[in-house]
Amino acid sequence: MHPEVADLIGRSNRLGADPRNTNYAGGNTSVKGTELDPVTGEPVDLLWVKGSGGDLGTLTEPGLAVLRLDRLRALAGVYPGVDREDEMVAAFDYCLHGLGGVAGSGPTQPGAAPSIDTAMHGLVDAAHVDHLHPDAGIAFATAADGEALTKECFGDRMAWVPWRRPGFQLGLDIAAIKAANPGAIGVILGGHGITAWADTSAECERRSLEIIATAQRFIDTHGRTDPFGAVVPGFTPLSEVDQLDRAAAIFPVLRGLASTDRRQVGHFTHGPVVLDFLSREKLWPLAGLGTSCPDHFLRTKVRPMVLDLPGTAPLADVLARVKELHAEYREDYRAYYERYADASTPTMRGADPAIVLVPGVGMFSFGADKQTARVAGEFYLNAINVMRGAEAISRYRPIPESEKFRIEYWALEEAKLRRRPAPRPLAGRVALVTGAGSGIGRATALRLAAEGACVAVTDLDPAAADAVAAETGGFAAPLDVSEEDGVAAAFRSAVLEYGGIDLVVNNAGLSISKSLLDTTVRDWDLQHDVMARGSFLVSREAARIMIDQGMGGDLVYIVSKNGFFAGPNNIAYGATKADQAHQVRLLAAELGPHGIRVNGVNPDGVVRGSGIFAKGWGAQRAAVYGVPESELGAFYAKRTLLGLEVLPEHVAAAVFVLTAGELSRTTGLHIPVDAGVAAAFLR
Repeated sequence: MHPEVADLIGRSNRLGADPRNTNYAGGNTSVKGTELDPVTGEPVDLLWVKGSGGDLGTLTEPGLAVLRLDRLRALAGVYPGVDREDEMVAAFDYCLHGLGGVAGSGPTQPGAAPSIDTAMHGLVDAAHVDHLHPDAGIAFATAADGEALTKECFGDRMAWVPWRRPGFQLGLDIAAIKAANPGAIGVILGGHGITAWADTSAECERRSLEIIATAQRFIDTHGRTDPFGAVVPGFTPLSEVDQLDRAAAIFPVLRGLASTDRRQVGHFTHGPVVLDFLSREKLWPLAGLGTSCPDHFLRTKVRPMVLDLPGTAPLADVLARVKELHAEYREDYRAYYERYADASTPTMRGADPAIVLVPGVGMFSFGADKQTARVAGEFYLNAINVMRGAEAISRYRPIPESEKFRIEYWALEEAKLRRRPAPRPLAGRVALVTGAGSGIGRATALRLAAEGACVAVTDLDPAAADAVAAETGGFAAPLDVSEEDGVAAAFRSAVLEYGGIDLVVNNAGLSISKSLLDTTVRDWDLQHDVMARGSFLVSREAARIMIDQGMGGDLVYIVSKNGFFAGPNNIAYGATKADQAHQVRLLAAELGPHGIRVNGVNPDGVVRGSGIFAKGWGAQRAAVYGVPESELGAFYAKRTLLGLEVLPEHVAAAVFVLTAGELSRTTGLHIPVDAGVAAAFLR
């Protein structure tokens, strides 16, 4: 790696790791340096710059775009003006060095796509450039008298750039300002952020941090102590327990509303910064102004939806009011779109809020997946900090609404959306799998996560659940499905994590193989408590949430061929599996009007990887059939029509097929996954 590039990546990672410096995937950094051209063997001046959509905190070499500096700067001679600004991004492709990737002794690797800010980095006459979105810097950028405040705070060390949409002209403007202000170390970009420059990477990083620290110190020293105004009586935060209880009660409803146009995943934030903002008298006027930095409102929408009731309001009143506010929000958003759209504007992408603020409780953010939802919340937290800083030293004045629309529906943003990979089949779905610590449950959790679902992994064994959650990227909750309060707690955790539930797999189970005379009442009760009672409790809690969401859903029971097949020494297990099998039919009939589909999967002979077989069931069944336990899987395979062994992954595949959308008109079905057991054919 070029040593200057190594320094750039280290600087970028350090700056991006601190949210006070810049937001996730926001800002960009660059370095100019020299490499040998592999064609001519002569030195060539290059620009390495963070590519479009990348994140500074996690930036690596492939995330850089690499361009020839002479060709990039030559674009100034053919720049057609701001009316044709968008054409310049396509022109960057003609400036790429090789494929725009890493130049070295080996093959050139494909690099990242150049971002709209590439001109800013290439045209500024400095070896190193940082463009960041720090809260303190944007507070100055969005202050009504930001230019004067910049002068007062920084003197000649910082210059002011009036708001201009990112692009080639902004790069020309900053380059001219730097040339005219040789003592300046950077600029405040009106409505947007900061840019710093230097001759070395270390000095550029120091200057970026100096600008941020100086701005924050000025706000702390000169700012008002109550920038958001007085606390509104009744709007103070609830106790933490009550915050979580209220959040769990309203989150599925909010998620259903936020998913009117397309399915969303949720994220909940209730830190002190958010709760203080929600308790103050300036909440409504400031929230109505919306965010300013382009990176912010592209993820938070032009403004949030704000509940106008205190946290102590009756739950029924809150639920009724959020539905009214949602209808009003959609009407307002459509009006906003129609005010500024013209024949060239992309189709409206959706009118639902990305941010919902509930006084006394917290902030609910939504996105296509968990990360997007979490990042939207982080961006609005940035926006709160920006508003606080701007109101402390001046008056918050974001960029005009018309400018926000120009960026939100920018053709270049639309092109970026089109470059995203197609969503996976279960993207946006939230799944909960019981007994997911091993065997069929683990395989199912892994498959659902691989297909795009957010997965809540539950198991009686917390350590096993944690291990599988680490594999899926989801979260774990300990769960004894026979305990009513425990079931409610596990679903509450899933709701607080993701906003709701769409897909539940009733998999938890155990098996005791005994004859009728040897089966004790305890054996019978244990089998029925875990599988019959447990499935009932899990399905009831899931149905409550799914009905509140109004988005339909899937309940899948992992039953067994023993629910339909009568075998020896199996009275307790077979009877409870028959109970589960009929729950599928009963609930399919009851929940169909809510769009909730209920289906079953009937495996048999799943020995390898099975937690049940490993805990004694295998030895018991092997004794019944008179074969060594080590050969039980092969024994089961030989008695099937296909002569094949069934693995946990085969059962997980059936769950996926039932829930991925291709069988959207199927409910009340049982799918055998037994390699063909004629005696268990459904009749």
